[in-house]
Amino acid sequence: MSKDQHNICHSKTFEILYNTYAKDLRRFIFFKTQDIDKAEDILQDTFIKLWDNCSKVKYDKAKSFLYTVASNAFLNTIKHEKVVQKHQQSISSQHTNESPEFIMLEKEFMEKLERTIDSLPDKQKEVFLLNRIEKKKYKEIAIQLDISVKAVEKRMHSALLVLRKEIGNV
Repeated sequence: MSKDQHNICHSKTFEILYNTYAKDLRRFIFFKTQDIDKAEDILQDTFIKLWDNCSKVKYDKAKSFLYTVASNAFLNTIKHEKVVQKHQQSISSQHTNESPEFIMLEKEFMEKLERTIDSLPDKQKEVFLLNRIEKKKYKEIAIQLDISVKAVEKRMHSALLVLRKEIGNV
């Protein structure tokens, strides 16, 4: 090759480098990213960087330059994704449409509800939890507890009366 053929800034030389290394470099990047679109983006950015630095990179160092730039671009992508993920988590944990007063009232209500449910007689509590928490129908509860559907209805009615009295409408 003549001196001009070793100059990466010539389009023919650059094209030869692209045709020589692009396929293997794409595989290398895809192996790291496991995402073909990211691999294509990094590959394209890598060759753009080579073109931007064509006067500084020697022809025999081009392969090393390409793989180094691709690895660094991959690492920068990972760092960026971590920063974005951390930022999204901090926003989602801080952001709420409820006022602090509403959140406090909701917390107090939930604590009162739990105390009231805990204070129910065992048979009423069991029926209430099976129906309202586990979403079981009265007939399923009756079969599970080996009692009549009427007994389930009576226990549930009694539990709801206590809850309404202590908390209000449930």
